[in-house]
Amino acid sequence: MEEIEFILDTAKEAMNNAIKHLEKQLVNIRAGKASPAMLGSVLVEYYGNQTPLNQVANVNTPDGRTITVQPWEKGMLQEIEKGIQYANLGFNPMNNGETIIINVPPLTEERRRDLAKQAKAEAEDAKIGIRSARKEANNDIKKVDDVSEDVKNNAEIDIQEMTDKYVKKIDEMFELKEKEIMTV
Repeated sequence: MEEIEFILDTAKEAMNNAIKHLEKQLVNIRAGKASPAMLGSVLVEYYGNQTPLNQVANVNTPDGRTITVQPWEKGMLQEIEKGIQYANLGFNPMNNGETIIINVPPLTEERRRDLAKQAKAEAEDAKIGIRSARKEANNDIKKVDDVSEDVKNNAEIDIQEMTDKYVKKIDEMFELKEKEIMTV
C-alpha cells in the first residue's frame, strides 16, 4: 500500500513539474504589452561573469509599451545595452546616459498567430510530460506484487483522474495565454 502511495506522489510531483515548466515557458512568450519578464533571458557581462540582467539593474514598465532598465552602476549601461541586443529579442534599446529605454512595438497579426502557435506547442509538450508521468506510474503500479488487483485498479483510476485534472489545467493556461496574445 505504501508503495502505491509513493507511486501516486511521484506521479503528482512529475505532473506539478510539467505545469511549473509550462508557466515559465508561457511567461517568456511575449503578449501585446511590455513586461519585465521579456528581458528575463538577458545576460550581461558583470566583472567577468555572465549575470542575469535583474541582478545588475531595476527593470520596470512605466506603461504598456515601454520597458526601462535602471542599472545600479552607471558604468553598466553599455554592457546592458549589448546584452539586450545580444539576446536577440527584437528590441532596439535606447541609452539616454542614465537608463535604457525600450519601446515595445505592437505585435502584427501574423506575429500574434506565431506566438499563439508557440504557446500551443509548449502546452502540448507539457501534456506529453503529464502523459509520460501517467504511463510511468501505471507501469510501476503493475510491478507491485504485494497488493490486490482491486488496489492496483483503483490506483490506476486515481492516476487517470490526476492526469485529466492536469491536462484540463494546461488547456486553461493555454486558453488564457492565447487570449492575452491575440488581444490587441
